[in-house]
Amino acid sequence: MLIAALSGTAVSAQNLIGRDSIAEDRNEDLLEAIEDDAERELDRFGNEGRPQGFTGSFALRGIASSGNTDSLDVGIGTDMNYVWGVNGVQFQMNYVYGEDDDVKTEESLYYDLEYTRDFTPVVFGYAKVQGTVDEFSDYETDTFASLGLGYRIFNDPIRQWSVQAGPGYRFSELSDLSRGDISEEALGLSSDYAHKLTETLFLTNDTDVVWSDSDTVVYNDLALNVAMTNSLALRTSILTEYHSKVSSGVNQYDNTYGVSLVYTFN
Repeated sequence: MLIAALSGTAVSAQNLIGRDSIAEDRNEDLLEAIEDDAERELDRFGNEGRPQGFTGSFALRGIASSGNTDSLDVGIGTDMNYVWGVNGVQFQMNYVYGEDDDVKTEESLYYDLEYTRDFTPVVFGYAKVQGTVDEFSDYETDTFASLGLGYRIFNDPIRQWSVQAGPGYRFSELSDLSRGDISEEALGLSSDYAHKLTETLFLTNDTDVVWSDSDTVVYNDLALNVAMTNSLALRTSILTEYHSKVSSGVNQYDNTYGVSLVYTFN
């Protein structure tokens, strides 16, 4: 799979500076849906180390076939950032659509809008709204709005690890009508870790957890990235999605394995 990404900033595939959200971890097929693979730019939470002004990227992927079987598989991803002083705003959106013989087989949307403000080089505050829409999932819509504080545990050229946590409110619509929808207080915790193993090899692990009375959801994205040139990198990943409460017959875990070639340019 080859993914073309249009980037509004010069980002080295060997650099540990960038940003990832579990939004990209987000929660659908990393191999087939471009969600994380095209937008992956390793970074901490907050604005420390980000360039001032506007930066962004766009990714588009599509596969179509005709003949004995007619199929369509498309994906769009975007990551927009604007930083001024100690303030920053980031918007991420990923959309995936698929059909076979004119029958829709997949349609999902992930979005994440976050504002951050640095208080010190290691402490920052944030407010965000993130959510998913997927009619083929047990959770057809799942939205979480929260605010809180973050802390950079490690921040050096070899290791970068940031955590953030805060209270919020969760709204979810379930495909199983007998369970009822979710509308309740929740608590969110996020971790973003990157470790540079060599000049061209680095490991990342990103985790998002949302606790509420009705369900606890966990997204974890573990990836190994190999930089082949300044603009070309190979990424292998495993994305795990877990729900503590699901409908009868639905697995609590979803694992997605991905291998992708990511190209980044100005």
